[in-house]
Amino acid sequence: MRIVIAGAGEVGTHLAKMLSNEKQDIIVMDVDNKKLEPLENYNLLTHQGSAISFSDLNAIKTGACDLFIAVTKSEARNILACSMAKKLGAKKTVARIDNDEFFNANWREHFTKLGIDHLIYPEMLAAKEIASALKRTWARNWFELFDGELIVVGVKIRSNAIIVNRMLKDLSDISQFLHVSAIKRNREIIIPNGEDVIQENDIVYIATTRDYIEDVREACGKVQTPVDNVLIVGGNDIAEQLIKKIGKSVDIKIIDENEERCEELAQRYPNCKLVQGDFRDSELSEEESVSYYDAFIALGENSAVNMMACMIAKTNGVPKTIAQVEDIQFINEAEALNIGTIVNKKLLASSRIFQILIDADEDNARCLALADAEVAEVIVEEGDRVTRAEVKDLKLSRDFTIAGLVRNGRGMLVGGNTRIQAGDHVVVFCLQGAMHKLDKYFS
Repeated sequence: MRIVIAGAGEVGTHLAKMLSNEKQDIIVMDVDNKKLEPLENYNLLTHQGSAISFSDLNAIKTGACDLFIAVTKSEARNILACSMAKKLGAKKTVARIDNDEFFNANWREHFTKLGIDHLIYPEMLAAKEIASALKRTWARNWFELFDGELIVVGVKIRSNAIIVNRMLKDLSDISQFLHVSAIKRNREIIIPNGEDVIQENDIVYIATTRDYIEDVREACGKVQTPVDNVLIVGGNDIAEQLIKKIGKSVDIKIIDENEERCEELAQRYPNCKLVQGDFRDSELSEEESVSYYDAFIALGENSAVNMMACMIAKTNGVPKTIAQVEDIQFINEAEALNIGTIVNKKLLASSRIFQILIDADEDNARCLALADAEVAEVIVEEGDRVTRAEVKDLKLSRDFTIAGLVRNGRGMLVGGNTRIQAGDHVVVFCLQGAMHKLDKYFS
């Protein structure tokens, strides 16, 4: 597949690196050659040029690309670039925007006429992720297929979990409602087999169905904590999108250093409490009594500060903490420090685009890209190798596992005796860069 990425900023660069591992034909363009230089060692091509120049777009044969992705900092430039790319013949286009009004169904036809097939708003994706985390405080990650028929949940395992210190092959008493798809241990993702043992402090990724969510929670030794009030540090766009999603159901207080931003949010959302100040100020943090809150969310620009703020909140007894960690190299450290749920806009935007790439049904599924692993839906076709034998006899690569499937609209887990059929929607959990290995088993 030929893919053009316009914009070598944080989202574009991360997406390009991720897709380069999947043996795609990638071209990244940007007007700033310095932004392109770090990509020269990856399996892709770079081109210095403007995404809103027909001559530059033609120079890289944009008209022949399967997917054109515009993720520059300018919303208007992204929209125009996608329109121009579609005019040249690009099959599918994706534009990064920063206005939630554009998602109104009344304007869908307008953007289609402009030649834009998909819109992504990273801050909105982050707000959705946070809202989901607040609904399920016991989980680190949550990923659904087909309106919840099949679910993958990430959980930090403690000593009270009934699955701790047990081999996976010895979980037959509970295997009917959970499938351990991956284990994150000491900053490394493991695709496990029956001989692997779940250890304390592992983050395990478990596939299950909606009927057994409570059983999975109990097996992991977790308790669901209700969230009635939230303290947010950082009044950025993510915070504003989050207010729109949960502001009517919980009490929200926001602390931000920018007085003008505080006044702006206070006028727009009178139900929220705004405090101008620096949370790192010990007097302010004591005055705000962080221990009072059910959830603490750190959305500042500095990842390290967000991590530290969540650690302080945890120390003060806040049940649920969430940190925006935009430096991908910090994600493993953040998980090791036990600061709760980690949110990264680049990963979320890349997940959405990767979902578009594999042509998944956006209404029913989403691809979850972690820092070093990926979850994707694959539709099984007639004659695929994966249908020729039971799973235990397929000799699957150790780089991925088939966690579950949806058949005739109903979710089910996959075990060694499962026989996958054409038409199944299969959930695959694989190490980053191993997605291309699925080609051997799926069309």
